[in-house]
Amino acid sequence: MLDGGLATELEVRGCNIDDPLWSAKVLLEDPSVIRDVHHDYLAAGADCIMSASYQATIEGLERRGLNRSQAVNTIETSVRLAVEVRDSFWSHPDNRIGRLRPLVAASVGPYGAYLADGSEYDGRYGLGRDELASFHRERWFLLARSGADMVVCETMPSLVETRALVGLLRETAPMPAIFSFSCRDGAHLYDGSLLHDAVDAVSRSEQVVAVGVNCVPPSLVPELIRSVARATDKPIVVYPNSGEKWNATTKTWFGIADPVDFSEAAKEWYELGARVIGGCCRTGPEHVRAMRDALRLRFESDVPSS
Repeated sequence: MLDGGLATELEVRGCNIDDPLWSAKVLLEDPSVIRDVHHDYLAAGADCIMSASYQATIEGLERRGLNRSQAVNTIETSVRLAVEVRDSFWSHPDNRIGRLRPLVAASVGPYGAYLADGSEYDGRYGLGRDELASFHRERWFLLARSGADMVVCETMPSLVETRALVGLLRETAPMPAIFSFSCRDGAHLYDGSLLHDAVDAVSRSEQVVAVGVNCVPPSLVPELIRSVARATDKPIVVYPNSGEKWNATTKTWFGIADPVDFSEAAKEWYELGARVIGGCCRTGPEHVRAMRDALRLRFESDVPSS
């Protein structure tokens, strides 16, 4: 069980993230709130929490006025916070009952997240594979060596960018990774590439431990699970948003959330083959808790008795 939306919870707790750095802004202003969110997701049943590094890039932090050393420290801090919260949570025996030791995943957002213009829902950057690898390289190595259990390349809208990151993954072996794509429909990434081709590209790597989709409407998830399953035998990951859509111009969510009961939906996703399940934008600890409760018997059957 993955966690849910970080930015959503930061806003609920009074943080203003209307900023090019998005949730990473809180790393600079009040990291204690990020600690609280990580803890609450673990308490809700998450087996993996993701660092607040999705939109934290060297270039973006320097644009804010930090020097390179400060930018590096901020990115490393995003993982350190999550590791410290996980270790503290796991130190209490009551938190271990029926649970696996939670993992910490270092979040790697796409180039579009740095642009902060909604390009992660487009993917047509006009950059080649080498240019994208160069952009990601320094942050990638920082996160791969940060003490996280894995990296998660999430909301990936572009096949070219995906291939660039697979190349960097080879350079940081044996670090494991999850790849999760953002899709415009049940078969295509936002750049128009076939989801099948993207899944195939990452599945060839032994370091990739799961592959799937995130920040898609819940209504698309069943079709997307079937699409992913046709392209890989790796574990399938799904963590959708609420179904609302993001307006990059006004920096607001619009539309109506899908009328989905996440607890019932999680059972369907599991039956269709998803084995790593969570939530993305506009979901919170209550969604994780509902899904965990719905899947408790299935999950706990995989946890060795101790």
